[in-house]
Amino acid sequence: MATYVLVHGSYQGGWIWKDVANRLRAAGHEVYAPTLDGCGERKGTVRPGITTETQADEIAQLLFYEDLNKVVLVGTSSGGMVVCRVAELMRERVGRLVFVDALALFDGEKIRDIVIRSTAVAGGLTAGPSREDAANRLFADLDPKTRAWALDRYTQHPIGIYEQPVRLESFWSQPWNASVIWCRRAQNPGEAHQRRTAEKLKASFAELDTGHYPMLSMPAELTGMLLAG
Repeated sequence: MATYVLVHGSYQGGWIWKDVANRLRAAGHEVYAPTLDGCGERKGTVRPGITTETQADEIAQLLFYEDLNKVVLVGTSSGGMVVCRVAELMRERVGRLVFVDALALFDGEKIRDIVIRSTAVAGGLTAGPSREDAANRLFADLDPKTRAWALDRYTQHPIGIYEQPVRLESFWSQPWNASVIWCRRAQNPGEAHQRRTAEKLKASFAELDTGHYPMLSMPAELTGMLLAG
């Protein structure tokens, strides 16, 4: 039995992993899909000072207090940044890293250095697309039922995630057992960024012919990739 910790990305919460988490549990694995500070059902906690590092600190504490070991850390979208930081903080508890169409920034980089065409609009403590933009762009490739379900749950994201450079003093200099999954139909982060991550980590590289939310559009296929290692 493996232990999976699934880390969501921007405009999401742990809810986005529901289908994948259920499939992993049905296969006999232990699964955690926490919602990050200021996101999803925790949107009421949004405040100044939420960054990749503060969100990663929470996940690191989850690993410690639940005494999780040989964890498969899975990150998607901006959650990839959180995964990198958690791995750096909890090296001895991490068994494998999986980046699912994820951002994996170098120390000192910001999301805006990579995602240059985002239409997210800042609104004080958060940033994100309008509901119309989310329907017509972010979730455009989902079937109508799934799109409506996701639209009812998406939320704006803490703005510090986009504005603050990431801090990763040692992550990129360490060896990791890692996999990168690129979603061909996703505009961002894009193939070049995915291949940069795989090359730097000497990771396996796989592709899915879908958009940026494979956990919604192709949950069975994505689960199979996670289980395959």
